[in-house]
Amino acid sequence: MGILFCTDECLKAPPDLLKIYLHESNRVYRDKLVEEQDFQVFDKLQADTVKKFYEDVEETLEQTKQMNLYCHFGRGLGEARYMAAESWSSLNKTLLEVLDSYNEVNATLNLVLFEDAMAHICRINRILESPRGNALLVGVGGSGKQSLTRLAAFISNLEVFQITLRKGYSITDLKTDLASLYIKAGVKNIGTVFLMTDAQVADEKFLVLVNDLLASGEIPDLFPDDEVENIIGSVRPEVRGSGLMDTRENCWKFFIDRVRRQLKVALCFSPVGNKLRVRSRKFPAVVNCTAIDWFHEWPQEALESVSFRFLQEVENIEPQVKESVSKFMAHVHMSVNQTSKEYLANERRYNYTTPKSFLEQIKLYRSLLGQKSKDLTTKMERLENGLEKLNSTSAQVDDLKAKLAAQEVELKQKNEDADKLIQVVGIETEKVSKEKAVADEEEQKVAAIAVVVSGKQRDCEEDLAKAEPALLAAQDALNTLNKNNLTELKSFGSPVAAVTNVTAAVMVLSAPGGKVPKDRSWKAAKVMMAKVDAFLDSLINFNKENIPEACLKAIQPYLQDPEFQPDLVASKSNAAAGLCSWVLNIVKFYEVYCEVEPKRQALSKANAELAAAQEKLAAIKGKINHLNENLAKLTAKFEKATADKLKCQQEAESTARTISLANRLVGGLASENVRWAEAVENFKKQERTLCGDVLLITAFISYLGYFTKRYRLQLMDNTWRPYLSQMKVPIPVTPDLDPLTMLTDDADIAAWQNEGLPADRMSTENATILTSCQRWPLMVDPQLQGIKWIKNKYGENLRVIRIGQRGYLDAIERALAAGDVVLIENLEENLDPVLGPLLGRETIKKGRYIKIGDKECEYNPSFRLILHTKLASPHYQPELQAQCTLINFTVTRDGLEDQLLAAVVSMERPDLEQLKSDLTKQQNGFKITLKTLEDNLLSRLSSASGNFLGDTELVENLETTKRTAAEIEEKVKEAKVTEAKINEAREHYRPAAARASLLYFIMNDLNKIHPMYQFSLKAFSVVFQKAVLKAEPDEALKQRVSNLIDSITSSVFQYTTRGLFECDKLTYIAQLAFQILLMNKEINPAELDFLLRYPVQPGVTSPVDFLSNNSWGGIKSLCSIEEFRNLDRDIEGSAKRWKKFVESECPEKEKFPQEWKNKTSLQRLCMMRALRPDRMTYAVRDFVEEKLGSKYVIGRSLDFAVSFEESGPATPMFFILSPGVDPLKDVEKHGKKLGYTFDNKNFHNVSLGQGQEVIAEQALDLAAKNGHWVILQNIHLVARWLGTLEKLLEQHAEGSNENFRVFVSAEPSSTPEGHIIPQGILENSIKITNEPPTGMHANLHKALDNFNQDTLEMCARENEFKSILFALCYFHAVVAERRKFGPQGWNRSYPFNTGDLTISINVLYNYLEANPKVPFDDLRYLFGEIMYGGHITDDWDRRLCRTYLEEYIKPEMMEGELYLAPGFPLPGNMDYNSYHQYIDDTLPAESPYLYGLHPNAEIGFLTQTSEKLFRTVLEMQPRDGGGGEGGGTTRDEKVRAVLEEIMEKLPEEFNMAELLGKAEERTPYQVVALQECERMNLLTQEIRRSLRELSLGLKGELTMTSDMENLQNAIFLDMVPDSWTKRAYPSMSGLALWFTDLLARIKELENWSADFVLPSVVWLAGFFNPQSFLTAIMQTMARRNEWPLDRMSLQCDVTKKNREDFSVPPREGAYVHGLYMEGARWDTQTGMIVDARLKELTPTMPVIFIRAIPVDKQENRNVYQCPVYKTRQRGPTYVWTFNLKTKENSSKWTLAGVALLLQI
Repeated sequence: MGILFCTDECLKAPPDLLKIYLHESNRVYRDKLVEEQDFQVFDKLQADTVKKFYEDVEETLEQTKQMNLYCHFGRGLGEARYMAAESWSSLNKTLLEVLDSYNEVNATLNLVLFEDAMAHICRINRILESPRGNALLVGVGGSGKQSLTRLAAFISNLEVFQITLRKGYSITDLKTDLASLYIKAGVKNIGTVFLMTDAQVADEKFLVLVNDLLASGEIPDLFPDDEVENIIGSVRPEVRGSGLMDTRENCWKFFIDRVRRQLKVALCFSPVGNKLRVRSRKFPAVVNCTAIDWFHEWPQEALESVSFRFLQEVENIEPQVKESVSKFMAHVHMSVNQTSKEYLANERRYNYTTPKSFLEQIKLYRSLLGQKSKDLTTKMERLENGLEKLNSTSAQVDDLKAKLAAQEVELKQKNEDADKLIQVVGIETEKVSKEKAVADEEEQKVAAIAVVVSGKQRDCEEDLAKAEPALLAAQDALNTLNKNNLTELKSFGSPVAAVTNVTAAVMVLSAPGGKVPKDRSWKAAKVMMAKVDAFLDSLINFNKENIPEACLKAIQPYLQDPEFQPDLVASKSNAAAGLCSWVLNIVKFYEVYCEVEPKRQALSKANAELAAAQEKLAAIKGKINHLNENLAKLTAKFEKATADKLKCQQEAESTARTISLANRLVGGLASENVRWAEAVENFKKQERTLCGDVLLITAFISYLGYFTKRYRLQLMDNTWRPYLSQMKVPIPVTPDLDPLTMLTDDADIAAWQNEGLPADRMSTENATILTSCQRWPLMVDPQLQGIKWIKNKYGENLRVIRIGQRGYLDAIERALAAGDVVLIENLEENLDPVLGPLLGRETIKKGRYIKIGDKECEYNPSFRLILHTKLASPHYQPELQAQCTLINFTVTRDGLEDQLLAAVVSMERPDLEQLKSDLTKQQNGFKITLKTLEDNLLSRLSSASGNFLGDTELVENLETTKRTAAEIEEKVKEAKVTEAKINEAREHYRPAAARASLLYFIMNDLNKIHPMYQFSLKAFSVVFQKAVLKAEPDEALKQRVSNLIDSITSSVFQYTTRGLFECDKLTYIAQLAFQILLMNKEINPAELDFLLRYPVQPGVTSPVDFLSNNSWGGIKSLCSIEEFRNLDRDIEGSAKRWKKFVESECPEKEKFPQEWKNKTSLQRLCMMRALRPDRMTYAVRDFVEEKLGSKYVIGRSLDFAVSFEESGPATPMFFILSPGVDPLKDVEKHGKKLGYTFDNKNFHNVSLGQGQEVIAEQALDLAAKNGHWVILQNIHLVARWLGTLEKLLEQHAEGSNENFRVFVSAEPSSTPEGHIIPQGILENSIKITNEPPTGMHANLHKALDNFNQDTLEMCARENEFKSILFALCYFHAVVAERRKFGPQGWNRSYPFNTGDLTISINVLYNYLEANPKVPFDDLRYLFGEIMYGGHITDDWDRRLCRTYLEEYIKPEMMEGELYLAPGFPLPGNMDYNSYHQYIDDTLPAESPYLYGLHPNAEIGFLTQTSEKLFRTVLEMQPRDGGGGEGGGTTRDEKVRAVLEEIMEKLPEEFNMAELLGKAEERTPYQVVALQECERMNLLTQEIRRSLRELSLGLKGELTMTSDMENLQNAIFLDMVPDSWTKRAYPSMSGLALWFTDLLARIKELENWSADFVLPSVVWLAGFFNPQSFLTAIMQTMARRNEWPLDRMSLQCDVTKKNREDFSVPPREGAYVHGLYMEGARWDTQTGMIVDARLKELTPTMPVIFIRAIPVDKQENRNVYQCPVYKTRQRGPTYVWTFNLKTKENSSKWTLAGVALLLQI
């Protein structure tokens, strides 16, 4: 299809076709390949093919190697033509243009287009341009899959759609999203890319829809019916237009076709883990219907070009260094990848780096470089400023001194001037005061005159006031006159006398010049009034103050006339009345006025005098003013002079003061001057090396957080620094730079430690990374030390959240907006995908918002997120690791040692520890104070303006600082001395802390054995503290420390072992002993390594008969250690003595021969490991006892009440269940004692299962509140609820009632993968295993522990009762413990429990009370068939149980002759405690004899146990170095080799048709042979089929299926694959032996089927179904003798011959061989079963002659009915019973578990 994209432009010459062919085949095949060697194979194939069809292709091939890329934008973006890209640079140019135009319209993509990236864009674009092109892009997160897809889609004008995950986004939401995409693509015809990443597959079911979309485009139920109709309606016109019938089918098909054409799917998946593999199997379309583009790790070149491109924009690096920096960055990234592989191999921790983490490194580098250079500049400026100020101060002091001298001269001059002025001012003042006296006298005079004048004035004014009314009345009178009424008056002809009198009086008064007229007649009056207006005016303006005397006289007669009254006149004429009134009042006025006049005259005279006096006074005052002015001028001059004098004085004083200040300043800061100058120098140096230093610390922060100490040092010192030093263009870097000094200082570290950060180096590094990293930190913190520090550090301001708690997303949103610090605690391995954008800090809208789900949340830049997990070694996906900075807070051994040292000292010597912690806090405080002081000092200096020397406060502050600093330095010195003393005293206790730390780490490693073994540091600390308090006091310190160590060791041992399964206890104590001895340097690590690894020298043959080749190989490799030279020669030389030693029953108790007995205990263990591996468990136990003491090896279980004491509301008790034990009985019993019972309603017992979770939650809440007890049984049944339970227990741990207790029980999972109990529940609880104890000793004690003295005394027939009770206890212990011998013990495993024993004792009591004689048979039947027998399902096991009871409970027991085991007689009548004592004293050491078994019985299981013990202890050793990578061949090669070998050796199938033709008679034997051949064919067909399939799979011709993978795993692990086992016969062999055995069987069948003659000796084991052959023997004889088949049985006669001695088959019956006896041996001489020889586990039987006889002829005396089994597994592989002769009682062989086996 790719070739069809081409046009004629593209193909101009034949090489073009070749190029396009090469390109397309690369795209189609090569892009899918994963490994480098596959690429090489493909390239070779491709080149070979091309050379076949073309001549001279070398040149073209060379060209295409450089570059051969075709793309749809080869000639630029505008023309969509499929053309070859001309060169990388032209392609780069095109793509950069594309990128620019993309960024204009979309969220900015910041891409570096190195060659790899460009090639990927072309590939993705080619897929998207192809019809129905869908892409599967595979690469780790952060490889650029999404960004490049977006760009490629943009080139093809396709929109990109991604689902937005939100809380609760489900399949229905996905369907809705897909439906809208379908409409967009199918109806609207818009090209779209549906981009889906791993993170968006929130539910694997999503892929069902994607699979359908890819495979057929049809997704069932995507649209509701009405929507379907709408779609069909929408496309109908187009269907018609295309010339098709518009049927529904056609329309729908048209729609789906267009969807498939327009909707492209791009899946971006990660190859990490097996997710992708599983998905591609479940959803085949994901692989089959997509084109795969594999994003490989970025090559070095890509890393370098990307970093180089980003560094171009950085200013603070020299241009020539930039390339080196980018090289170093790439080197760091690659070296971390390498180290991560080692880390995974050695520590089993997953650390990933992805291209994204590389980009983050560059980003961090740029920001740190900017920040650090800014910080440096600021620091330098401050210091330089300080220095400058100091230097300027010294210079200023001299100036100041000169200034002071000048000021003093000036001051003297000013003093003189002022004195002169004082005299002048005195004279002037005198003048002024004289003048003033004159003026005062004058002033008094003026005042007297003024008083007189004002008196007169007042008089005048009073009189005048009297005249006023008259004048007013005259005025009023005039006002009554007007033109009209005057005219009226004038018109009177001859008025009455009253009127004329009035007019006459007016004439008199107004006579000019006082010439009174004679004629005052009416006529004259009329003349007078002729001009009315003028007349009126004359009246108004009448000169009232000067009326002539004559007129006054002349008027008197009128006035005296009684008629002359206005009232009277008014009746005659109004005008006349007015005139009358005027006359009267004017006269009256004038009279008063005349009185006043003289007074006025006097007044004006007085006024004139006053004025004269005042003028005189003013003149005097003027003179005074003039004098005053002069005086004021002088005074001002004087004051100025005085002020000048004062100022001068102050200045002088101030200068003197400043000089003294300056001297103080310069003197005080002399040391700073030197220090700061040095510091500036240092800073300058730092500035030069800044780019290199920041480079190192960036690498440190970006990559080292998750590594442990060893790897950090290895990378930093052995990888990175050397690389830096040998670069061509060296990067300037500080030699031996400690990254911490660049990132923090003592003050920070001090503050952290005060907040509770442990004081070791690792913790400090972790805290530094946490505070400096830009990506969110993710703390891996199983001991919760980091989280404790974080919670203290941020205190109230920290928002603590858990994923999945109610409303946690809202809480995060609020914190985002508020800019809080958020801690998400207890993360699991998978995070909620909704948080993706937050983790990746993917901000939108210029960094102001972040999308959480479908919601845009405001983003405050000061927001910080801290993630935290309790998982010890979590496996986080690369995507998450790229988004976060993983920090490994796991406690280290030395870190813990320091903490425990502090704890032990604080308890032992609280005074010391208090002093030490006060000192530390004080020292830390000092560091902080000093820094603050120095900062203040500098900031004051730098902010002091211009002339700061006057700033006394500044100088005083500086002095305080100096003083404080000096005091602090003094105190620091004192403290150093004290600290040394304290440390010396503390060091005495270090051995105890070191031991405790070691114990914690051994305990913590136990989870490698079983995931149930989780212990928290918190719980350990409690045990540790209790142990310290419990230790024996002693005056002598050395002895006390020794007691402490002992107490701590035994307490931790007890705490740990009660939660371990029996089978793991020895592993733990062995590890404990070895590690303690290693720590004390008491053993040689090389010897321990031999003991654990046991490297056997291969291919040697043992020269002595008592040692196997394997043992001899061990001896030989042991001889290569100096201490063991010549051991092999000694054993050969003294074979007899060594044989005796090796074949003794308990060699570990014996002395070694020769001088080897003087070797150390460990060396003796090493030899024993080679000589008798089966005795190693005993030997190790003895070794531990010798080294640590006997209390570490005895197995009495702890009393429940003791353990209960340690529990509390925050410490639940966790019972790990074992079959046959009910630990909760103890809880109920103890509860009853303390008053907690079901009846009291304060004891809740919830057995979990469906629907019980709610009840359990209610019980917990109630109990926590009221202090009740809660039992939660079988919590392993509610996997989903366990997380809730963990949180509930955590909540109730604080603030609950102190009597609240929780007891939890659960079954352990059989595999680590099946383990579901949360770590939080396990590590905080007291774990108790209640297994049946191991060993006869412990079992017998435990059986007796079920009773007490009262039980013994309850029966009247005390003797019989006690004897049978003790025998039953022994029986109970035997049947329980016999399990450990595997199938030789019991065919199947049974859950015998204490209930069986207690109920049997009740039955015994009842029967003894009821019967006069002891009914032995009845009792045995009840015990053996019902109480114990009720559990038993296998007939042979039932026989065994019956036989035990017959041996232990029989009448002889009353006569005191009964031995329960060799050397252990049944005790007589004793009290309860004496029985326990009797067991301790009399019971022989643990051995199979106690069970009636032969010592060989334990060799097998002991060898296995010891192998497992050493393997486990080896795995628990602290791992160093990459020992894991050996063994040259790869897994696939190994599998392929085995596969080819099997295929080659596997014979042809049997030709059944031919065989059937041969076997005409079909005798029973022939039928058996035919059936066997048929079965064999089925098996070989399956083998052939599955191997062929796998072979094709490995070649890559078939897709690997899970079956093929299982087959591959089985072959690799040398196991028989399941599909073969199903069709085969039971076998316990590994694959290699199994196949050899298979070939032997086929050969046997071939021989027999050749002529169907019965072989002379038949290999019974070679049959699929041996029973059929045995039955055939009976059938043949029954036919021959005509006996009824159901009345027959087989008789076995063991011959004395071997197989080779027979050449013909017997006349009747058959000879069989290939049987082995287990548990005893056959003695050929006597023809009997006899005891086995030691270490001969399964001796071969001679040939057995088997024939059929009638049942009644069978011999039953002196025979042992011996079961025959196919394998050592026994049980279900039972074949037949053979009667074998025995001299001894057959019960002996029953108890010894004797059986015949067909294979071993």
